[in-house]
Amino acid sequence: MLSHWLARHVDDAELLRALERVPRDELAPDQADAVEELVAELRAPKGRGELEMVVRETLEALALG
Repeated sequence: MLSHWLARHVDDAELLRALERVPRDELAPDQADAVEELVAELRAPKGRGELEMVVRETLEALALG
């Protein structure tokens, strides 16, 4: 979903809904923190550039475990 958002295939609301369904207890602590940070950023929207940075950081945290 994160890469779809970066490619502008989904909007902020769709990404937020998807992230809210992520089972945090199945993630490593750093991954869960990254998801929570992104959810907070999406709930208090900033500019697209700021969100892109947080999305990329979240994607990296999830990919690297």
